[in-house]
Amino acid sequence: MLKTRIILIVVAALLVWLIFLLPKSVVENESQLKEAAPEEPQGTGHAAIPATLSATIKSVRMQFQSNSSNQKNAIFADSLRTLYTQAGQFDSAAWFAGQAATFFNTTESFLKAGNSYYEAYTFAMEPAKQEQLAEKTREWLGKVTAANPKDLEAKTKIAMTYFTSNPPQGVGLLREVLAEDPKNEFALYNMGMLAVQSRQYDRAIERLEELKAVNPNHIQGALMLGVAYLNKGNKNKARQQFELVKTLDKDPAVQATADSYLKDLDK
Repeated sequence: MLKTRIILIVVAALLVWLIFLLPKSVVENESQLKEAAPEEPQGTGHAAIPATLSATIKSVRMQFQSNSSNQKNAIFADSLRTLYTQAGQFDSAAWFAGQAATFFNTTESFLKAGNSYYEAYTFAMEPAKQEQLAEKTREWLGKVTAANPKDLEAKTKIAMTYFTSNPPQGVGLLREVLAEDPKNEFALYNMGMLAVQSRQYDRAIERLEELKAVNPNHIQGALMLGVAYLNKGNKNKARQQFELVKTLDKDPAVQATADSYLKDLDK
């Protein structure tokens, strides 16, 4: 039970970082769009989406596919990237973002494409799909870091894509980020989370306590630190963290998660 919950938290925690990354994006030319654009959503592998949103997507796609202007196609496709993100169809959203980056050829568009593919990567369940999306993430975010080596968030995301194929390389990149910015919250959290996932609880506690010193109100970090202390058998410190989580976020789902751990501590 505990192991399953930890896995769910690890997956959910990866996604929390992406909630605010809802960029826009799109295409190179009409023939490519008609040949390669993703099929209309049929519901397979995706949650049901509201009828109004589905209708909007279909309407914009029709304009997108029938327009002869590359510039207008890019605008329509930019809207589709946002709409597919709202619909929770992140692989389709990423495809349009990648096409936009090809069309616009700017660092900003590369960043949007990389963020979109990273978002899709975090939701992918099949190993082959994960690796495909990881490669596309590295392709686009690699262009970002080439243009701006100081973009440590992009570098951290690149690092995270290696944990399904080459964990040592991912760890190495995260260490490079922390060497340049020891207080980088994104990198500290991910190092702690990955340590919990690999049952290196002492290392997890070390990283997550560093994160706590940088940001005492980091909700995901507080929850993960509680999990690490719980697995180390330090119930007092685990309780402190879960109670802290309850004060930091009143969302019912967060409250229920913290309460379930607190109940475990009372057993």
